[in-house]
Amino acid sequence: QLQLVESGGGLVQAGGSLRLACAASGRTFSRFAMGWFRQTAGKEREFVAGISTNGGDTTHAESVMGRFTISRDNTKNTLYLQMNSLKPEDTAVYSCAGKLSGTNWYGTSQYDYDYWGQGTQVTVSS
Repeated sequence: QLQLVESGGGLVQAGGSLRLACAASGRTFSRFAMGWFRQTAGKEREFVAGISTNGGDTTHAESVMGRFTISRDNTKNTLYLQMNSLKPEDTAVYSCAGKLSGTNWYGTSQYDYDYWGQGTQVTVSS
C-alpha cells in the first residue's frame, strides 16, 4: 500500500500562490507515477498534472498550463504542485494519486491511478 497525505491547501486571494505537497509512505515512492487531480461538489474529478517516476516527463491540463507546475523529490518521498496566478475557478479539493509504473509514463485519467490521498481544500477568493 502507498499512503498519501496532502498538505498546503488554504484560502488565498486571486492572483496569489500556494504550494501543495503530497507525502508518500509505505512503498518505494520512486517506482510510482504520480498525479494531481481536483474536484468540486457535483462534478467529476478533473486531471491537473502528471509526472513520471523520475520526474523527467510531466504534463499539465490546459486550464492550468503556465500557472501550475508539478514536481517531485524522490529523496524526500514528496510530490509537489506549485500554483501561481490563482483564479477563483481553481477552487476545489486537490488530491494526489499514484500508480506503480515503469519510467516515462504518467496517467491523465483518475482511472489510471490506484492510490489516493484524502485531499486538501484550496479556496481562491475574488
